[in-house]
Amino acid sequence: MSKRVKFSIEIEVKSSPNILYTYLSSPSGLAEWFCDDVDVHSGNYIFKWDGSEQEAEVVKTINNKLVRFRWVDSPEDEYFEMEVRVDDLTSDVALVITDFCDAGDERSSEQLWESQVQQLKMAIGS
Repeated sequence: MSKRVKFSIEIEVKSSPNILYTYLSSPSGLAEWFCDDVDVHSGNYIFKWDGSEQEAEVVKTINNKLVRFRWVDSPEDEYFEMEVRVDDLTSDVALVITDFCDAGDERSSEQLWESQVQQLKMAIGS
C-alpha cells in the first residue's frame, strides 16, 4: 500500500464568503457542484455520484469559514477540508482545499479538485 500524502490548493473565487460557505457546507449547495446528490443521515453526509455513494462525517465547522469532512471508511487522521479565506488587504476570496491522496497522485488529485471548483464557480456565477 502506497503512502498517503496531504496536499492543499488555493483557488480564487469571486463570491461573498457567506454564499461560498453555503455551497461548501449545505447538502443542497454541495449537490450543485461536488456530487449528484447529498442526503444527511444521523448527522453524516451521504454523497452520491452515478449510482454509487460515499458517506462522510463532519469533523469540524467554523461558520462562514471552514468545513472539514472525513470519509467514514478512511483513516482517522485523513480528511478533506474546504476553507474560505479572505485577504485582509484586498478582500479577495479564495477557496483553500486540503485533501489526501496516494504519493505521486498529487497532480491528478489537484486537477480533479480544480475541475470540481470550476463547477462551483459556474453554480455561483463567479
